[in-house]
Amino acid sequence: MENGAAERWGFRGNQVLHKASSITVRGVLGKVISNLNPQDRRPVITLGQGDPSAFSSFRTSPEAEEAIVDAVRSRKFNSYSPDVGVLTARRAIAEYLSADLPYKLSPDDVYLTIGCAQAIKLIIKVLALPGANILLPRPGYALYEAHAAANHLEFRRFDLLPEKGWEVDLEGVKALADENTVAMVIINPGNPCGNVFTHQHLKKVAETARMLGILVIADEVYGHLVFGSNPYVPMGVFGSITPVITLGSISKRWIVPGWRLGWLVTNDPNGILCKSGVVETIVSSLNICTDPATFIHGAVPQIIEKTTDDFFSRIIGLLRKTADICFDGLADIPCITCPHKPEGAMSVMVNLNVSLLEDIEDDMDFCVKLSKEESVIILPGFTVGMENWLRITFATEPPSLEDGLGRIKAFCQRHAKKQ
Repeated sequence: MENGAAERWGFRGNQVLHKASSITVRGVLGKVISNLNPQDRRPVITLGQGDPSAFSSFRTSPEAEEAIVDAVRSRKFNSYSPDVGVLTARRAIAEYLSADLPYKLSPDDVYLTIGCAQAIKLIIKVLALPGANILLPRPGYALYEAHAAANHLEFRRFDLLPEKGWEVDLEGVKALADENTVAMVIINPGNPCGNVFTHQHLKKVAETARMLGILVIADEVYGHLVFGSNPYVPMGVFGSITPVITLGSISKRWIVPGWRLGWLVTNDPNGILCKSGVVETIVSSLNICTDPATFIHGAVPQIIEKTTDDFFSRIIGLLRKTADICFDGLADIPCITCPHKPEGAMSVMVNLNVSLLEDIEDDMDFCVKLSKEESVIILPGFTVGMENWLRITFATEPPSLEDGLGRIKAFCQRHAKKQ
């Protein structure tokens, strides 16, 4: 010891958390973005993240903006909120979700969170018992894996089948599950695939979960954002078959991810989640969590009640248009194959044939060099569990999307192997 300083400090960083967060959408996109060429004067085209809120075509509804202003000016929502959320907001969300269900939800079934991301963190923590495991989709959303790893919850990946419109491989689910499996996650409408599950397939998912004695975590953050032949069916419709925990938010349908208002909802007419102690643990966990800003709670009833169908129809029409532009543009690029035209959400998964390209090692190398040479940002597929695939987000201004696809095509032509 010199000058009274300790030779050994008693603290260090948590390497479990560091490792768990090493592969996330934000983290990987940050690495891709860091390779942008500052000498390129063209605008950067970001096709890597489902946040179109910066684009004028995707502006949220005036009613939602006015609801925020009214909530703030009312001075009724300047205090701390209850741990589970303000009652009027929970009631409004229960009524909103119940419109698509064969039974009525109670406000007591609804728990407000800081966006859907906190809902994911919450339910993973609740289910992370010693020795337990959870089944996650591949491709999927990396945040589930990150939180599972951080909470020492083993995760096992089941496949989504591109040749079947990205349906769940239910036989694979059965093979993965054992007596320690607690839940399976589905994302519908699909992120990253842009698929929409049919009523029939979701029923089979519920029946499989019931047979295995597990609950279904239904990530429906893109709920109602569908524009193909399959209508949106919430997993809660099948809550009487197996317990369903629905995760959602206003982020995507209202195009306001920065407002950070989400929910965790128990769809469980048979009361199994209460009997098993899951509901009690959810409430206990919320007691030691931070809450969404109270004025956002206060705005929710007005946001839901007063937003017009014209707004939703306009957003759906715009997403349908950009999905068509994306699908048609990708068809002109030989090294990229889109196995299933997107029918919902804001992104699509495409296969990258690196054997047709010179000097491209894999999907990450492709995205890094595309960023550097063309100032276009897309997400490498390994981030969502599939190497040598790409996730492309089409929720952007149509001219910008067309420009971006043109740059991707030029990049692929420039790197194509010579015949």
